[in-house]
Amino acid sequence: MLIVEDERDVADTYALALQEEFETRIALGGDAALDAIDDDVDAVVLDRRMPDRHGDDVLDELRARGYDCPVIMATAVEPDLNILEMDFDDYLSKPISRDTLRETVRQHLSATRERDPRLDEYFELSSKLDVLEAEVPHGERQDNEEYQRLRERLTELRWKLEAEIDDFESVVETHEQIERGN
Repeated sequence: MLIVEDERDVADTYALALQEEFETRIALGGDAALDAIDDDVDAVVLDRRMPDRHGDDVLDELRARGYDCPVIMATAVEPDLNILEMDFDDYLSKPISRDTLRETVRQHLSATRERDPRLDEYFELSSKLDVLEAEVPHGERQDNEEYQRLRERLTELRWKLEAEIDDFESVVETHEQIERGN
């Protein structure tokens, strides 16, 4: 687990929340993250706004280097429609409770080992669209073709998953409880 944050206190808080279950290391800033990443990192908690290198650029570079581990954006940056094109797995807005952080990481790490990849795609899309619906005005979302395409893909995935997974609603409910920190 790599925690990428420019504030030492926040990074230490995240590490304390996660270190009982996960081997953690901290990178203070985007450049340090790119130096610290290796094949042993199974997930990344990534701040978006850092002074040396923006988290969006770090995410792009991680993906360009072929790292496909879960990336959880942990940020105070207000989301905009630009998150539609970003290849992250979850988006948590600060402040983040330790239970929410721990459950989110746990969920994504177990998902990479056990779940249908379409379910992962469903939750990733759902997370992005939920953030946008909470933060971006309705008209601005509705006029965006990428938003509309992702909304249609989410609906298509839901139909397929409901037809194939007997307890799909309980899987979604559990995911939503984790997201809310319950």
